[in-house]
Amino acid sequence: MKPWHKTIRAKGPTKTVPLDRVVRWLGAEKVEHLQACMKGWYGSPINICDVPGSLWIDRDGEFLGNFGRGFFASAYDAFHDHLKRNWREFSRPQYGMAYAGFASISDALARASQGYSIRRQINKVGPTGVVGVTSSLWRVGPQPAAGSAGAAAPGGTAHVDSDTGGVLYNNPASGTMHLVGADFSASVINNSLLMYDRLFSVAKTMNNTATEAVTGDPTRYQSTTATNQDYIGDNFGFVEVGGTALAATAHNWTTCLYEDQASSSSTLPSLTGNSAAIVDRLDHPAQQWFAPLESGDVGIRAWTQMQCSALVATGAINFVVGHPLGFMSFPVINSILPFDWITNRDQAPRIFDDACIAFLEPLKPATTATTYTGRFQMTSAAA
Repeated sequence: MKPWHKTIRAKGPTKTVPLDRVVRWLGAEKVEHLQACMKGWYGSPINICDVPGSLWIDRDGEFLGNFGRGFFASAYDAFHDHLKRNWREFSRPQYGMAYAGFASISDALARASQGYSIRRQINKVGPTGVVGVTSSLWRVGPQPAAGSAGAAAPGGTAHVDSDTGGVLYNNPASGTMHLVGADFSASVINNSLLMYDRLFSVAKTMNNTATEAVTGDPTRYQSTTATNQDYIGDNFGFVEVGGTALAATAHNWTTCLYEDQASSSSTLPSLTGNSAAIVDRLDHPAQQWFAPLESGDVGIRAWTQMQCSALVATGAINFVVGHPLGFMSFPVINSILPFDWITNRDQAPRIFDDACIAFLEPLKPATTATTYTGRFQMTSAAA
């Protein structure tokens, strides 16, 4: 085992959750899908946002953290009980509660009720996809509106929440912003969403085999210190087809350069593209939502060079850098699932000031276009 791998595991939870409980809760198909998403992942464990407690999945497909469910019931059973409880509660008088401070979950809930929360609606009608291939929801709407391509090389675009396609919100006057809850539904069962911070994108010149420099830099997750919340580690890169499908030409993405977690120059392992890749898919091989890095690297600070091996006459390509916030899985179809990130405060993902929240559909289990509808809530913690 490489030393850097040990460092990664130390950053996240280390307690293993019995696999049979996770399977009972999410179902075997969803568990297998999440494990497939993590094959080859170089970073730290990624949170499973929509599971009670604090559940994470690591690069080996192991589930880690605290998970007190799955002994007898499934997520569907729990959702059914949740609806019955809500129905009973709606017939009773509702009383307010007073809280103080921010040292506990109750205090966090109080802060959420005192004007420190932001709620945003999401309605994404995803594209038709390819089984086992990842699709991007950046360019689809209607809410937020469809995002646009990054600026052309060499500058590119350092994304912020006010960009078209981003989820607009006000930065907290003090303290830090965190995801604390959501209510979401999906029109296709067993799909997943990866919620991520879209840090940077740059449009590639097509029909060109020359090297193309990239000079633009992201503005978040740029620290070389592993203990810093702004650490470059876990930043991932991907090659995204834009609004024009690629010409039917075999091609690879090589030689592409990036700066790693130490701000040192690295070469991206050759990435096989797809002849006639359709719009909004990632131009990667199947079963891959992130570009593999050089051995020992755990994150991309910035792209520095793009190159295609063949003349692809038409199409649109963006080179993107993102940072994962968490997986959202949907084991129940067309039902509003209540996601709770506040019951474990260590689980609530940090949202940096001006973050550009976006979504990927990793390794689609079906080609069907999927509609995602709901809202999520962010609350600022006290400074």
